[in-house]
Amino acid sequence: MRTTAFTKTYNKRVVLSLPELELPTGRITAVIGPNGSGKSTFAKVLAGIERADDKKPILSGVSVGYLAQKSFPFRMSTEKNILQNGNDPARARELMKALGIEALAKQSAKKLSGGETARMALCRILMRRYDLLILDEPTTAMDMESTLASEKLMQEACRAQDCALVLITHSISQARRIADRVIVLHQGALIEQGDSAEVLSEPKREQTKRFLDFYGQ
Repeated sequence: MRTTAFTKTYNKRVVLSLPELELPTGRITAVIGPNGSGKSTFAKVLAGIERADDKKPILSGVSVGYLAQKSFPFRMSTEKNILQNGNDPARARELMKALGIEALAKQSAKKLSGGETARMALCRILMRRYDLLILDEPTTAMDMESTLASEKLMQEACRAQDCALVLITHSISQARRIADRVIVLHQGALIEQGDSAEVLSEPKREQTKRFLDFYGQ
């Protein structure tokens, strides 16, 4: 699928200006860049949570699932939280088991830790099939074991559902592990994109090189 070019302005300041982008189905596209580069703003505009300056959606005719950076629980059990996005108890149990929270199924979701809440939220968004799945820093609150399990689940869902998955991440290691393509943002502009192995090992732009060096390439 292809987005339209768009600009996003806050308080008369352009914070994001991007060309048309190709988001291939059945593939994970990681969006990386320094803090303040526009990653989360891109996710919100792509999801339709916020509008571009011309007020037009940058995608049309596709179903979109969006997981915000800050996970939240409803005032009900962990299992019921997950079932809010699809009434399939067997699928919910499968997802909870994959992320190690099946023992918390009947517990109030309000009592979950930050990492447990993040895993619950990921289970919830994966209950339904979407043409485009946007995950904004979904594993930030997780430990390494949970992160790796979550990454495996993301890959499986992307391939099985043949959806385009956009992963906003601050982790270069995560992008290396699971991304097929990488988009690099810097000061609200796209400075580099392409095959993840190529971009992350042989970046062409100096800003990309400095970013990767700083984050421990």
